[in-house]
Amino acid sequence: MASLQMATVLNSLPPLTPTRSLPPNSPDSTRRHSPPLRNLSTKAFAVPRRKAMALFLSTYILSPIALHETAFAEPSVGLREYIDSFDGYSFKYPSNWIQVRGAGADIFFRDPYVLDENISVEISSPSSSKYKSVEDLGPPEEAGKKVLKQYLTEFMSTRIGVKRESSVLSTSSRVADDGRMYYQVEVNIKSFANNNELAVMPNDRVARLEWNRRYLSVLGVENNQLYELRLQTPENVFVEEEYDLRQVMDSFRVSKVLV
Repeated sequence: MASLQMATVLNSLPPLTPTRSLPPNSPDSTRRHSPPLRNLSTKAFAVPRRKAMALFLSTYILSPIALHETAFAEPSVGLREYIDSFDGYSFKYPSNWIQVRGAGADIFFRDPYVLDENISVEISSPSSSKYKSVEDLGPPEEAGKKVLKQYLTEFMSTRIGVKRESSVLSTSSRVADDGRMYYQVEVNIKSFANNNELAVMPNDRVARLEWNRRYLSVLGVENNQLYELRLQTPENVFVEEEYDLRQVMDSFRVSKVLV
């Protein structure tokens, strides 16, 4: 009787699907035991599932390397125009970058993936300066020195053992389609820090590279004010995104403010 009841119970169970034993690190094993990804919005600032997974896998694979020196550039996503008619300027920026408020600049956007990559606009105070032309800064070479000096002042560090190396990579001038002259300046700044800044012996203080960045500035004058578009990006990301970033630089325009 007991055997008949057991047979009845077994016959009522759904048929088992044969499975094969998988190594714990195999791709199929990962898919079987990982929770399903949620459906994410495809708006401009959302992270598509495919990109999110690619970023995760890249981080996992490169984790033994010094990740603080590694940045992952996103594929070209197109440009969006920002227009500030109140202050008198406009420019284009990557459409997936997000605006950050309270950053100190007149406007500030950054890459949501590469946090060291951002763009901002600085405007001189109309009460402290009266610019008639960008040529008031002198030739582009002199303007480049002033831009680099300003960057180094802003990045001045009080930490022991920090050293900065910098250079002006290029300076140029151009007349845009609005008839105004603009200066373009590119500089490189590297930051080094000792791994043991309090060590007594010099051999115990080994300098390591903290970051290596390119800074691109576009300078223009209107409304008796100096406007500066600032673009910051890691050097390895600049190599991949140079075409788009130069489009951003070329898009910067200043305009007359109607009082």
